[in-house]
Amino acid sequence: MKGDFLRERALKFLENGKYLFSKGIYDLSAFNIEQFCQLILKYKILELVGDYPKTHSMKKLFDALLKITEKREEIESFVRENISVIGNIENAYVSSRYLPSTFRKEEIEDMLRFAERLKDLLEKI
Repeated sequence: MKGDFLRERALKFLENGKYLFSKGIYDLSAFNIEQFCQLILKYKILELVGDYPKTHSMKKLFDALLKITEKREEIESFVRENISVIGNIENAYVSSRYLPSTFRKEEIEDMLRFAERLKDLLEKI
């Protein structure tokens, strides 16, 4: 299927994020979780409409998904309930790459829980 490489790459980032978390390497774990979230959203959008927005913003990707799915209420609710974690994950994209950043264990645990719930949500769409 078109874009399966995005899904496979996303799942590898999630797996790597879990591994890095288990080793206490929280900054790079956060980066890998962000990459998973970004790519899995792009995969789902690509699957539904054949292309995806060229952005790194998860918020913009969620907005794009909302425009093309029948599960609008479910996605809006998911975003509302997780907006703080989404913001933290978005910040991980820049801060873990370019800045000396630190993340607490609890923050990464929240990110991992979010990533798993995002994966489950997108599989139902």
